[in-house]
Amino acid sequence: MRSLFLMILALVALVSCNKRAENFPPDNTGVRLDSTNLPIVWIEVDGEEIHRDHRIAAQMKVIDNGVGRINYADTVKHPGQRVDYEGNIALRYRGNSTYNDSPKKAYSFRTLEQPLHKCYNKKKVVILGMGKDNNWALLAPYSDKSMMRDLLAFEVSRPWMEYTPQGRFCEVFLDGTYYGVYILCEVVSKGKYRLNLKDPGTRGDELTGGYLLEVDCNDEPTYTSKYNPVTADGEPLRDRHILIQYKEPDYEEMNTAQLNYIHGRIDQMEQAIAAGSYAWIIDELSFIDYQLAMEFGHNVDGYRLSGKFFKRRDSKDPRFKMVVWDMNQAYGNTNRLDGWRTDTWIYQNNDLMSREGEVYLVPFWWQRLNTDPQYTAQLKQRWAQYRRSNLDEARLMATVDSLANVLTACGAEARNSQAWPRWGVWVWPNKYVAKDFADEVSYLKHWLHDRLIWMDEQLQ
Repeated sequence: MRSLFLMILALVALVSCNKRAENFPPDNTGVRLDSTNLPIVWIEVDGEEIHRDHRIAAQMKVIDNGVGRINYADTVKHPGQRVDYEGNIALRYRGNSTYNDSPKKAYSFRTLEQPLHKCYNKKKVVILGMGKDNNWALLAPYSDKSMMRDLLAFEVSRPWMEYTPQGRFCEVFLDGTYYGVYILCEVVSKGKYRLNLKDPGTRGDELTGGYLLEVDCNDEPTYTSKYNPVTADGEPLRDRHILIQYKEPDYEEMNTAQLNYIHGRIDQMEQAIAAGSYAWIIDELSFIDYQLAMEFGHNVDGYRLSGKFFKRRDSKDPRFKMVVWDMNQAYGNTNRLDGWRTDTWIYQNNDLMSREGEVYLVPFWWQRLNTDPQYTAQLKQRWAQYRRSNLDEARLMATVDSLANVLTACGAEARNSQAWPRWGVWVWPNKYVAKDFADEVSYLKHWLHDRLIWMDEQLQ
């Protein structure tokens, strides 16, 4: 009897060893890639299941022969190609709605010195020309059928904000299966080539920075603002609360002195905004640039989710500043909460969101700032500067065309659409259902045109 039991255990173990996790494959797993103008990324997990809540060991290889050159998937037939990165990574899924509501999953990965099961020794590397770091993302455009909205937002913001992430389109294989077009992207973090934040100390000036925080949901430890979000008329919504997550350092890494300091600083910032005397504690121009990015994109998740802000040590700069992130539902790409419209302000959207049962609303900061004549005067001046530069309409449309050309020049968009067929099909939370890529780009450009006209009228 004992021998039979042991035999069964051995058979179960054998089956388990041979079982390969599916890891959310594309609808069509037979797409072939021969050559492309985009970098090619291979990820190998040896059939292991990828998780959202913890990282697994994986291998990554990136082929990139340079801008204007072709990359080949068959490295045996085409030897001598440039290996941009090859090594160990720690891999997991990332995202909230992008994870829960999209079959094409985004990834977070850390570059490592050694395999994860041996040592979690992070290794800072340069990938695709982006600054040396160990913390990266592979964004997975799915509901955004143009696949360019995040990169477009970064390009619009980059000339103005202190830091905006960089990203590159690429084509990804996972365990030999073609998974489509992704964006290999910097993560908003404290690295030297990103926010360049020093670790906070325990006393004096060292205690005052640096901190990266995020207005978001309650899926991580949070600090609750002492101020409620407000209606368009400035009335507090007593049943809603603003939650602030700890990103750098994370909650578990912070001691009591650091937590007490940053909580007190948040309270001071909000008190100053409420009182209309905030120039000493927020970088007004950074907040204006962030607002213009959110509003030009009419981003329904703007301000209230992925609302990243940071603070350096007082000796460097005592003020909070903002960072742009998470724009895949912007630029008319949603039927939620009037996000598709071109003729309203998102910062005034709490009334509608509250009626629709949204839990997380826009912080009161933005409504209060926009009642300040000095702030709104600077906002209008900054918009005029935008319109004379990267938001000049001809230049903006050329940026869209350039991004589109990168995706179509060697068939990357077509391969992605083979792997994830969506043309003519509604995908949450689309407002417009395009018949093909050209139709989607046309819709995006018309939306941008209408949004420019309306914002020009409001910010004269």
